[in-house]
Order: sequence, then structure tokens, then C-alpha cells
Amino acid sequence: MLLRPGVENMEYSFMFDGIDKVLHLAIFGMLGFCFVAAFPKVRFLYFFQIMLSYSILTEILQDEMGWGRSMEALDLVADTIGVILGYFLFKKVKSINF
Repeated sequence: MLLRPGVENMEYSFMFDGIDKVLHLAIFGMLGFCFVAAFPKVRFLYFFQIMLSYSILTEILQDEMGWGRSMEALDLVADTIGVILGYFLFKKVKSINF
């Protein structure tokens, strides 16, 4: 999904400038949440390094594949924020006693 070209179609009411950054944040938030759920004993530093490496790799691949996507620093920022939010959201959900 991150490597396929997006259609910038503004005819839908939910489309706005910067929606791709929101999507990056949401996708990497879910990825970070699922990663820490699958590997709950991994230290935060390792988790962050793995997720940051994945984010950088996807940005490089977007630029290199030539499918109309490009490498953007703000996408990397959105990915990083999403990963951190996913991590802390998992920790918060895990701490809640039902």
C-alpha cells in the first residue's frame, strides 16, 4: 500500500491536502501497535530502530520504483510519529485492567 501510486482525487469530501501524511501516521501507528503486540518483550530502542529502518526503506523504495511516488521527509516524520503513538497506545491498552 505504501509503494503503490496514490490517486490525488479531490472530488471526494473527505480528501484534503496532507491526507497522505495522515495515512502514513495511521498505517505506521497500526504497524507499531501490532509489532509490539507480537513482540512485547522487545526493548524500545530495538523496536524504534527496526521501525525507523522499515520507514526509511519504504521511502527509498517509493522513490526508486518510479511508480509516481516520491521520497518525502515529512512522510518519514509522520511514520516516526505513528510508530511512537502505536507503541505507547499498546502500552496504555495493556495497562488497563478489564
